[in-house]
Amino acid sequence: MSDSNTTDFTNSSNFILLGIPGLETAHIWISIPFCSMYMIAILGNFTILFIIKREPSLHASMYYFLCMLAVTDLVLSTSILPKTLSIFWFNSREIDFGACLTQLYFLHCFLVTESGIFMAMAFDRYMAICDPLRHSIILTNSMVAKIGLAGVLRSSILMLPYILVARQWPYCRTNIIPHFYCQHMAVVKLACAEIHVSNYYSLSVVFCVFGLDPFVIAMSYTQILRAIFSLPTKDTRLKTFGTCGSHLCAILAFYISCLFSALTHQFGKNMASHFHVLIASIYLLMPPMLNPIIYGVRTKQIRDWLLRLFSHKGTNI
Repeated sequence: MSDSNTTDFTNSSNFILLGIPGLETAHIWISIPFCSMYMIAILGNFTILFIIKREPSLHASMYYFLCMLAVTDLVLSTSILPKTLSIFWFNSREIDFGACLTQLYFLHCFLVTESGIFMAMAFDRYMAICDPLRHSIILTNSMVAKIGLAGVLRSSILMLPYILVARQWPYCRTNIIPHFYCQHMAVVKLACAEIHVSNYYSLSVVFCVFGLDPFVIAMSYTQILRAIFSLPTKDTRLKTFGTCGSHLCAILAFYISCLFSALTHQFGKNMASHFHVLIASIYLLMPPMLNPIIYGVRTKQIRDWLLRLFSHKGTNI
């Protein structure tokens, strides 16, 4: 094994995903919450898509952005969890170099896409509350589609250098990735070359996306809160703020989990490697599971549709 780990690799070589280092004997048990979160994410996001498609009153910009978020969460979770579960259940740790880069690209691309969708949803709420007369004029179906396409193009272009640079490097240190998916820096560190370019570019992407996007969202909600507090009655303020509640909860779930993972990675140098891997899984697994629950519970139209569905089935039974 040691020889195979130090030979010079080519772009057709296989990498070995360890899963969660140090907890290999517990992989079967760890797979239970991982599989549960994946099933909830799949069922919940498909339910959101189904309800919005079937209910004409939900054919509006806010819910179209919610559909984009659901599709993004489905791609995000499916890009890593099937392979992760195969590692946990069948010890299937090998992954082809091309497949590894593909997983890396889709994973990071749709993380950036999700951040962009949250920013678009904040703009939608800003227009609906602060400038309601122009909301339907500006955020037409074609404009919503263009915003969604722009978000996908932004993430695709930003993540493309990750793949182009990673493909050019020789890999000779080891073929073992101490993770359950092809995380960018975990792959880059295997290259027997200077990786400063990749480090600097990664930092610039993090700053542009996870610095700029939350800033725009914060500015939008500052204006939204100012508009809400200027409303005449308490009931009106609460009702208006309620339209933003689910969006705020989803934003907090996404960015807080990302921030917690980043801070742990940056300052938790003495922590065990399996702890870092488990923390890194939070921002990948939790938002796709929580988003449909948050919107299903807090969005009245979706909640009412589900209640009608289950009450109708109960009456038939």
